[in-house]
Amino acid sequence: MRFKNSLFVLCGCAVLISTFVVSGCGSDKKGGHPGGAMGGFAMNVVAVPVKIQKIEEKISLVGNLQADESIEIKNQIAGVIEEIGFSEGQAVEQGQMLFVIDAGKLKASLAQAQASLGLAQTTFARLSTLIKANAISQQEFDQATSDLEACKAQIDLINAQLKETQITASFAGITGDRKVSIGQFVNQGTLLTTLIKQDPMKAEFRIPERFLGQLKEGQGIEVTVAAYPDETFKGEVYFIDSQVDELTRTALIKAKLPNVDGRLVRGMFANLNLIVSIRQQALVVPETALMMKSDDVFVFVVDSENKAQMKKVKVGIRMVGQVEILEGLTAGENVIVEGYQKIGPGSLVKIKTDKSDKPSEESKP
Repeated sequence: MRFKNSLFVLCGCAVLISTFVVSGCGSDKKGGHPGGAMGGFAMNVVAVPVKIQKIEEKISLVGNLQADESIEIKNQIAGVIEEIGFSEGQAVEQGQMLFVIDAGKLKASLAQAQASLGLAQTTFARLSTLIKANAISQQEFDQATSDLEACKAQIDLINAQLKETQITASFAGITGDRKVSIGQFVNQGTLLTTLIKQDPMKAEFRIPERFLGQLKEGQGIEVTVAAYPDETFKGEVYFIDSQVDELTRTALIKAKLPNVDGRLVRGMFANLNLIVSIRQQALVVPETALMMKSDDVFVFVVDSENKAQMKKVKVGIRMVGQVEILEGLTAGENVIVEGYQKIGPGSLVKIKTDKSDKPSEESKP
């Protein structure tokens, strides 16, 4: 019986000793930094400062390129093509001769009309004297006057037709393919060739009505085409339609693009970036710094005591690898872009250099 009581006492002491040891361990843990790593160690994170830079808000659209001026060259009188004054695809100046139509018949008609005019003038002069003496009737004199005017009109008509035998360029541009040959008879209104003015070029596209309030004449655009995928052509808006299409709810917009070297061609399919606003002093952070919680966006910033603090932010334009911050941050604040998965608000952190900020081997002295 004494043995059993002694054993009970020993067991009780064991329980007390065990309790004391566990309590001691708990006291050491409380000595660590709240929210930090075990024992108060700082967690390594990658942080970058909030930058200020110029950003452009753009709308991506598709459209087509058109020549600034484009016409079909057609003859106004029938005849035989006597001369062609250009080569296909050639640049021509305003007023340069393109086609000459044989004018032989018209010249003969002009000579005949001039002879008739001479006779009509003689008759009119003679009857003018007789009418004063009341030797002829007023009707005879009126007929002579009418014949004289008809002869003059006939000559004017033939002279106009003679001018139409010379077909010239209405403006400086590039000729298209030739549809006729020398010696070919062409009826009135035959398509002979085309003439286009391709500097500048026009970009035509349709924009959703919700963006119309952000548009104005003179706004810049950026255009890319499949023929030159690595090059961007810049221009500006010069026309905004005053009405919206009721079916598509879009409005027609036109812009002009310089095309001195002639590489842009009418009919090209174009991808357009319409610049609707420019902000010179925008705050920008890497996109990897953002944390989503429901509909809200947060980032971790490192304060002056090297502690991580969570801040709610409002984002603007998203770019490749970057995002604009409209509210919640100030320039120069360090935002954590790597390692925030292992920390919480108030955690002690240690900033290490971002790999992307390290100098490359080529840039090292």
